[in-house]
Amino acid sequence: MRSRATRKTHYVCQSCGFISPKWLGRCPDCGAWNQMLEEAGTAGGKRSPSSLGPAGEAPRLLAEVAASPVPRFSSGLPELDRVLGGGIIPGSLILVGGDPGIGKSTLLLQTAFAMAPTGVKVLYVSGEESNAQIKMRADRLGASPPDLYILCETRLEAVLTAVQQLRPAVVIADSIQTLVHADIESLPGSVTQVRECSNALLACAKAGGPAVFIVGHVTKEGVLAGPRILEHMVDTVLYFEGERQHEYRILRTVKNRFGPTNEVGIFEMGSQGLIQIGDPSRLFLNERREAVPGSAIAVSLEGTRPLLIEIQSLTATSYFGMPQRRVSGLDYNRCCLLLAVLERRAGLSLAAQDVFLSVAGGLTVNEPAVDLAIIAAAASSVKDKPLAADVALIGEVGLGGEIRPVTQPKRRCQEAAQLGFTLCLLPARDLEKVGQVRGMECLGVGSVQEALARLFS
Repeated sequence: MRSRATRKTHYVCQSCGFISPKWLGRCPDCGAWNQMLEEAGTAGGKRSPSSLGPAGEAPRLLAEVAASPVPRFSSGLPELDRVLGGGIIPGSLILVGGDPGIGKSTLLLQTAFAMAPTGVKVLYVSGEESNAQIKMRADRLGASPPDLYILCETRLEAVLTAVQQLRPAVVIADSIQTLVHADIESLPGSVTQVRECSNALLACAKAGGPAVFIVGHVTKEGVLAGPRILEHMVDTVLYFEGERQHEYRILRTVKNRFGPTNEVGIFEMGSQGLIQIGDPSRLFLNERREAVPGSAIAVSLEGTRPLLIEIQSLTATSYFGMPQRRVSGLDYNRCCLLLAVLERRAGLSLAAQDVFLSVAGGLTVNEPAVDLAIIAAAASSVKDKPLAADVALIGEVGLGGEIRPVTQPKRRCQEAAQLGFTLCLLPARDLEKVGQVRGMECLGVGSVQEALARLFS
């Protein structure tokens, strides 16, 4: 009697990586529907886990470990160095995520172009484009360094072999969803493939190898595709954000083991690729019209960089039973809360008004310190009175109408003063921290009523 070897299979949730022995319509871990796909067990048996230290190393006292400065080298792009905390760490694993077509491949290819002429050996691995396509993109970007290595390959084993032979300082894998592990009998881009390929690249980087950049796709909800363990596995997570209708792109740090988080680098997308923006505040305010009701300047802090942004508001009489609230670049629920505070604490009637709020330039801001500017812009539009052109606003607003302190108020005021603003309204409790700012008068306010009285007096 002929026997057939049965192959064990299981079902894996493509949203969170939950494994089930049978198919389920709804994942019991993350609650996603119709995400359980059948996958086969590994064909190559068990793989030994990677080690980050010498084999057989005994436990050591923390006090006995010698602290050494972390070596870094420049990526050639100051904006990228900023979000990485000062440069690239050898042996680090960096994940770059973003919407399709936002410019992730362009950013990393330009990074490779900037590093290759400086003597840094770079290997650019593409699983989505051919050699000819990469060459065409390089010609379009106006740079084609002769010392940049490219490899169009999807087999993980071939990539690791090329890394061992070439010994590069930086490896760029575009993208992690296209790499295939030979021991995994599942489709490219599945949770198992993404997890195992990322683990192999992590072991390669930590074993005295190169710094590895991996590109990750995002889902329609805006989160990185693949298992959540992918974000815990890497050293740094960068999100490349922006609207396709606008030319500005923001590279934001979500996680960084070697530097500050929530740092941002700002680029402008042009015909020659990405252009770095060294002074974004001045650029965002270039198109601002003065003496227009509904416009207020807020000083936001993105990581360690203060940014001056324009908050715009438009109110109009509503002819329907339910007034509209439309928000762009701001948190919708937060804006509705602030409009309620404005109506209740400042006595401005908005019950019959459609209110539209946006951030000029296509930016997305979630910091509470822009609350005062949102309220001032809405009040300016309701009153049909413009704010003074040289006034900057800082402050978080509470439900009682109080103006709460913010972080690093002095840096914010100094940035506003450098751009020609002569008056800054900020929380009264932060006034002592700010002290004297050259060329600027700083006024402390304790409530929304006091702030509006000063702005419209």
